[in-house]
Amino acid sequence: MNTNARTANPSYPTRIGLEQALQIVASRATQHRLPIETVPLADAQGCVMAEDVRAPHPLPPFANSAMDGFALRGADLPAHGERAFTLIGDVFAGAETAPEVGEGQCVRITTGAPIPPGADTVVIKENVSVEGEHVMVKAGEKARANARAAGEDYAEGDLAFASGTPLGAAQLAVLAALGVDRVAVRRAPRIAVIATGNELVPPGQPLGFGQIHESNALMLAALARESGALIVAQDRVRDDPDALRVAMLDAAADADVIITSGGVSAGEADHLPVVLRGIGEIHFHKVRLKPGMPTLFGQIGASLYFGLPGNPVAAAVTYRVFVAFALRAMVGVTSVPKPRRARLDAPLHKRHARAEFARCSLHVDDEGVQWASVHAKQGSGMLRGLAETDALAFLPEGEKEYRRGEVVTLWP
Repeated sequence: MNTNARTANPSYPTRIGLEQALQIVASRATQHRLPIETVPLADAQGCVMAEDVRAPHPLPPFANSAMDGFALRGADLPAHGERAFTLIGDVFAGAETAPEVGEGQCVRITTGAPIPPGADTVVIKENVSVEGEHVMVKAGEKARANARAAGEDYAEGDLAFASGTPLGAAQLAVLAALGVDRVAVRRAPRIAVIATGNELVPPGQPLGFGQIHESNALMLAALARESGALIVAQDRVRDDPDALRVAMLDAAADADVIITSGGVSAGEADHLPVVLRGIGEIHFHKVRLKPGMPTLFGQIGASLYFGLPGNPVAAAVTYRVFVAFALRAMVGVTSVPKPRRARLDAPLHKRHARAEFARCSLHVDDEGVQWASVHAKQGSGMLRGLAETDALAFLPEGEKEYRRGEVVTLWP
């Protein structure tokens, strides 16, 4: 049969290494960069900057006090003993004017209030005594202390955030402080999730012979939301080529990314590679990876497609390794997560050649060393091992005997 001939000699990469697979995903995802939209700052949390933002004014915009106290001239501070300063007024946060400070004079000031003209130093209130209209300052105070200079955080024109920066609470606070009320971001990815399998029934429905409750679509949709995506479809489809073809074409009409689980291996009911060849394009099929060997990657029209394994642990791992990676590229994230590492708290016998993501829990000892405990339940269908996992320990290709205390890299 012609289909079998194409399968035996595919025109796309197959059984490739993890690095090559990620390079292909990155290349395709970058070509599918999502469009730019301008949104109110309050709606930008979790979005990714699509343009550089420079400070339109200094931050802080004026010199101000870092403490409650008394503003005065640093040159007037006593070198020995103490000196009386004449109190000539007050200045509070939000003040529109402030008295000018001359020699031997001071002004009561609160945190955040503008430094009065002539002053350059704030002595905190706990370090002085007030006697009527005089403030007694002892030797030992430092000139220019407790005074924040204008622009010490950001000077006018400084690059506040570059395109590709994810916007969290701290970034939103900076933009608000700079007076930015709207920001250009990449549109959130639209995701369609399809779980495949004749054995699947929804939670809440009694199980018949050979049936299981469907969990992958729910899990993958939740993972996609954690990645900042919008779920435009979440479906369950039987292992039928025609039904799969219709579901995938429908998903491609609305989604930037289509994710399926199951149906991508070499079994009699694994129809998705053939279906994808008929309606789209395959970029690679099968990666030398455990779990996740059958992973299928391609596209249908303008939609990227990820065919993930049906075993739930394999689906979760390949989502984190491939799909989350692609979504970052599609929204233009430019930062690379810093690698984390841990020491294995027990020997590990890796007896296969594929790269592996071992599920593990983490703990830190009294000396601050982080240790990884590889979960006993590493089967790709064992959800308990996934639920009790803190991290994925990356084990490169090749058989190896890992010693206790050996350092492993934790996948971002």
